[in-house]
Amino acid sequence: MNWKDVTVLVTGINGFVGFRIAESLVDKGAEVVALIRDDIPGSPLEYSKIREKLKGIVTGDLNNYEILQRAFNEYEITICFHIAAQAIVGVANRSPLSTFESNIKGTWNILEASRNSKLMDKIVIASSDKAYGEHKQLPYTEDYCLNPLHPYDASKACADILARTYYNTYDMDISVARCANIYGGGDLNFSRIIPDTIQSVSEGKNPVIRSDGTPVRDYLYIKDAVGAYLKLGETNKKVKGKAFNFGSNNPISVIELVNKILKISGADLKPIIKGKGKTKGEIDRQYLSSNYARELLGWAPRYNIDEGLKETFKWYKSYFASL
Repeated sequence: MNWKDVTVLVTGINGFVGFRIAESLVDKGAEVVALIRDDIPGSPLEYSKIREKLKGIVTGDLNNYEILQRAFNEYEITICFHIAAQAIVGVANRSPLSTFESNIKGTWNILEASRNSKLMDKIVIASSDKAYGEHKQLPYTEDYCLNPLHPYDASKACADILARTYYNTYDMDISVARCANIYGGGDLNFSRIIPDTIQSVSEGKNPVIRSDGTPVRDYLYIKDAVGAYLKLGETNKKVKGKAFNFGSNNPISVIELVNKILKISGADLKPIIKGKGKTKGEIDRQYLSSNYARELLGWAPRYNIDEGLKETFKWYKSYFASL
């Protein structure tokens, strides 16, 4: 698809993934409008030069339907990437109501504003592998039921279901991305395992693992994640009304991941394991099959975990040096 001059709304551009999607769209010539709730010092939008290349910035909360309706109409949006969410599991466990407001109500407002816009052609909704909840049979495939048992997981499952409800009821062109844990340079949320470990290493500290190190996850490099979202954003009947898993198909334990980062850094450090047993409120083993995306979309990750971590470590090394 030729993105040149296509008018796109990206929600969550102050966040790691939303920003990188917007950055890629701008590079491809799209007219990008950003929706942000707060102007956050030190956010990707602040330290990059992308702001001056945006068609517009709408400041407002996803929970404000009128703001969304105005954004769609005044900027004549034709495609929307809905990425904004409260994305931290620990925050969701401590404050479920605000997470539900952002992730569930925010999604139905986006969908309803899109439905009432005469120009909208396509919506891509960010779900998550967490929407599946916990299943004994691995890897997860798209035909698994959504069985969330924790607040963040439930919020993403609800958004996922709402998106496909709007497709089935109103025949809207909506597709859903269920991504594995996305990582890469630019993620400034240091509560996440990869940024946290790299920060510790950069400070000469032994990285701390809050679990017992055994939980298994699938990690998707940001460039592959952006490619997945843009693939769904291409108006194509094959993706209409469907949800797709996007992962590396290479699950890894937390302790293995941290040791890989330590090896890349060359630092003489060792992880400190603080957890004992299964972490309450988190799934122990979770990873995806991306075979459906390979077969139907021709999408496959271009980076393995070692390549992605090397690029990621290089980005953070430069970032910390600039502070």
